[in-house]
Parts: sequence; C-alpha cells; structure tokens
Amino acid sequence: MAMKLIKQNTAQRREMIIGGPIPRTILMLSVPALLLGLVQSIIPIIDGLFINNIVGTIAASAIHYSAPLVGIFGALAQGLSVAGMAIIGQAIGKADYADARRVSVQLTVAAFLGGLVLVPLMIAAAYPISARVTPEISAAVRTYLTLNALVLPFSFIGAVYNAIKNAYGRPEDTFSRIVILMVLKSMFNSLFIGVLGWGLVGAVLSTLTANILISVWMYYELFVKPGSERLSLAGFHVDKPILRELGQVGFPSILSSLILNLGFVLINNEVQKYGAIVLNGAGIASNISNLCFLLPSSYGTAITTLVSMNIGAEQENRAKRACFAGCVISSLTAALLIAIVVPLTPRLTLFFTRQQDVLDIANNALSIYLYAVIGFGITMVLQGAFIGLGRTRITVVISLLRVWLLRYLFILATERYLGYNAVFWGSLFSNYASMAITLIMILKVKWVSVIPPRSTSS
Repeated sequence: MAMKLIKQNTAQRREMIIGGPIPRTILMLSVPALLLGLVQSIIPIIDGLFINNIVGTIAASAIHYSAPLVGIFGALAQGLSVAGMAIIGQAIGKADYADARRVSVQLTVAAFLGGLVLVPLMIAAAYPISARVTPEISAAVRTYLTLNALVLPFSFIGAVYNAIKNAYGRPEDTFSRIVILMVLKSMFNSLFIGVLGWGLVGAVLSTLTANILISVWMYYELFVKPGSERLSLAGFHVDKPILRELGQVGFPSILSSLILNLGFVLINNEVQKYGAIVLNGAGIASNISNLCFLLPSSYGTAITTLVSMNIGAEQENRAKRACFAGCVISSLTAALLIAIVVPLTPRLTLFFTRQQDVLDIANNALSIYLYAVIGFGITMVLQGAFIGLGRTRITVVISLLRVWLLRYLFILATERYLGYNAVFWGSLFSNYASMAITLIMILKVKWVSVIPPRSTSS
C-alpha cells in the first residue's frame, strides 16, 4: 500500500485527496507528516544531548534562549511556505498543473533571495540582543546568532520545499528530506563537537554544513529529477502577479510567526532572569515535549492539503468533514502520547544531564507541558484548515491569542505568586483556551476560498 501511494502521479494523488475515504486519506497523508514531526523533534533532542553532555549548561541555555530569535528571522520563510501551500494546493485541486509549477518556481527563488537579504541583518542584530541578557550567557547568545545567520538561505529553501511537496500531496518527500538532514547533523555534531571539541561553534557549523548539503539534494529533487512535477529555471523572470499573491496570502502568516516568536522571546526573557540553570531546565523540557507537540499537530499539514484541494475542486462539505475528522484523530494521538510519556518523564531528562538542580526544573516543567498537547494539536489542525481556505489572516489572531493575550499575560499576572513556574502553567492554560476560541471561529467561518482568481497565462 505504501509503495502504491508513493508511485502515484500528481493526478492520481489529487483524485485520492478529493475522492477517497476521508479518515483513510488523512492517515495516509499524515503518516509521512507524523514521521516528519518525529524526526523534526528528534533533531533538537540530538543537538541537546551533544550540547548538554559535552559543551555544558551555558551553551545549552544560550541555544534555548536564541531559538525564537532565529524564528523571528525565519518568519518570511514561514509566510512564503504557508502561502505556497494554499495557492499551489488550490491550483492542483483545479487540475491546473502548469500554474502550480509556475508558482513553485517563483516561490523557491523568492525564498532563497529573501534568506540572503536577512543574513547581514541577523548578524547586526546579534550584538544588541546579546547585550540585553544576563552576562552569564551573553557571549554564547551572540556567537550562536551570528553564525546561525549563515543558515538562513538554506533553511528558507527547506521551508518552501516542504510547502511545495505538501501542496502536491507528497509529504513522504518532506520526510525523506528531514531524515537525510538528521543523519547529516548527527554526523557533523559527532565530528565538530565530539571529536574536534569546537563546542557551540561546532553545533552551528554542523547545522550549516548539513543544510548546504541537503539544499543540493532539494535542488536535484525540484529542478533535475525527471517527472511531470519537475520545475525549470529556463527563461525565468519575476512574475509580479504571483509574487503579489504570495505576499498577500503569506503576509498574515509572516506577521503570525513574528508575533509568535516575539512572544516566546519575551517569555524566555522572563525565564533567563532566574539564571542559566532554570533556562537550561526549561530548554530540556521543551526539547522533549516538542516531540509530543509535533506529532498531533502534524495532522494540520494533511488538513491544509485536503482542504485546499477540495475547496479548489468545489467540495466544501468534504473539506469541512476532513477538518473535524482531523481534530478527532489528533486528540486520540495526543492522549496516547500523554499516557506513554508522562510516566517516563524522570528517565527521559536523565539523558540530558545528571545535574540535579537542572533535573528538578526540567521534570517539573515537562510534567506540566505534556498535558497541553491535546489543546495544541486541535488548534494546529484548525489552523491548517484556515490556511487551506486561504484565510491566513486568522492565523495572526490565533498566534496573538495563544502566545500574547493568553500565555504572556498569564505569566505576568501570576509570576508574583508562581515564580518561573508561571511559564509552565501558562503553556497549559493558553493552549486549551486558544483551542476553545479557534473552535468557535471555525464553526462560524464560510467554507469558501478567499484567494481571488488570477490569470494563469504565462
């Protein structure tokens, strides 16, 4: 069955998505996405194991603090990938494969150039950002951000590659990419950190080297590999209508990503006030809990594909049924994960450190984080449906609610009484509150595309 699915061409995959049994289609599309989520969550865990056990608490704390800052600079890639999934998916739903290819080419070029432009900006920003944190981690934060800027163009290509393949209903290709990336990063971590002892610098260089190599592989997959989906740069010119549409659809997601990551920067600012030990403990808990958060939320990608194609094919009721089936499947997956992982919490954190004060914080944080998985998973599935409809502005509202109005304000209101534990309880509160609000929003929305028709003439 798996091989049959992989061998399907674009037209066959489209027919499955717009005409096959909904639960089976969700699962078939989601298995690669679930595996992708698993591997994506394993990568920072592997990095964390190397950093915590070999380099130390300071470097691990700096990486955890810097992660949302890197996310801020990656917001453009997030917006472009979301817009690409919606527009390409609806084009394929209409069986307009030529337009899907045109959009894919413009998307890829725009992403790479956008990443290049942001490199010097991130390097310049590293200095004032590092000056605002505790002296304990300041130098490590500056080093990490400066070097990580070089990764941006290649990570941007990775984001739009995932968007293109998911829009075509081929999440198995995104899984292949992330597996290769994980293997490469593990190899280079072993070399640069384990053998050469380059510490934090080695961690970033392993990321950079792995992303450069995987970008070569993605270029082959998109522009060289024979097939009906192969893209071409021959005669390339800037297509302003396509770029304008990508910008219009993607801007809300860019804003959403900025809001989301800026919120996490402010949250990390609250944590870092308590020192590197607390920040490291929170980082370990985040690395482990992200494994559980990513798996149920991975259904959101499948739902975006299902909704966008079925809306393009004018099957609104089927798109709606797919969305709510995704919510049920995501909830069941999350509940199973909670039942398995919660009892294992004290054993899992031991892989990262034997430092008892760090372990105490990590165990406490993880035991709270895990119960938020159900709310987060459902929220992401519903958000995937909004993206499939082209209603990306709603993702801004969801991010604003979940991280700022619900979580950050909760932390500010309760920190006086709970201390740094307010951060952990804020995650639980915000994810279930945003789930309830997003459910109300999806029940009131019109299940029609808001992406305006565009001429597909070359």
